[in-house]
Order: sequence, then C-alpha cells, then structure tokens
Amino acid sequence: MEIDEIDKQILSILMENAKTPFTSIAEKIHVSGGTVHVRMKKLEDLGIVKGYNLTIDYKRLGYDVSAFLGIYLEKSSLYEDVTRQLKEIPEITGAHYTTGNYSIFAKIVCKDTDHLRMVLHDKIQRINGIQRTETFISLEESINRPVDIKKSEV
Repeated sequence: MEIDEIDKQILSILMENAKTPFTSIAEKIHVSGGTVHVRMKKLEDLGIVKGYNLTIDYKRLGYDVSAFLGIYLEKSSLYEDVTRQLKEIPEITGAHYTTGNYSIFAKIVCKDTDHLRMVLHDKIQRINGIQRTETFISLEESINRPVDIKKSEV
C-alpha cells in the first residue's frame, strides 16, 4: 500500500499535536472522521505510525542534565548484546548504531552531574564489550521536532 496526500496531511497535523481529535483533522482536510480513523489504522498496519508519545520537559521533573555518549565497542559483533544491556538502563532515552568514530551514539537524561557520573561509571562502563566512551553534555536543546513531511519533499 502507498500513502497519499490525505495520509500526509493527517500525519502532519498529528505530528504537530498528537492529541488532535480525528473529527478536527477531518474538518481541516475535508474528509469524514471515519476516513481519518481508517487511514490511521492503515498507517499503523504499514508500520509508519509506531506509537504515540508524550514530549516531557525533564528539567521540570528534576532531570537537569542531558548528555550524548559516543560508545566504542571492542568488536562490532557485540552490538546486539551491548544494546540489549543498554536498554536496561532507564536514563538512556535513545541510542543509534552509527558510522564514524562511535559504534553507538546514545542520549542520557540525569538529575545532575553526580547522577550522570554514577550512570557512566556504575552502569554503562561495566557492560562487557564497551571499550570506552566519550561524553558530551548538552547545554541547551534548541530544536526538537518531527520532520515536516509536507515541506521536506523534493
């Protein structure tokens, strides 16, 4: 199945605000609410829509430090095992298998630098297969948004 302009319009509206009711979307793009519902089910079945997330302001919850971690593996064949262990660390909010200097690039959210040090020392650096890490503390997040699929097309 392919996606069309209506699907893209639905996605664009929901990426702006995932709480937008299907009836409101239907009114904006001039289709029925049932059409939006059926289209969303199709997008889920295709794996385009994987789930629905909340965007949290971690600082307001007391997590003042965001950091990025470049992880060097002893061997690339250890990727799956290391990733499985990284998933068990709740402070890791994202991880990517990458090209370049690092095998894995991860995002970590912590309460403060002591908490970050503990996560690095007591959790991450104890994982077998990790050769070493390099940490980058974020001073400010200036952009955090989904891709605007309507504007990014060529």
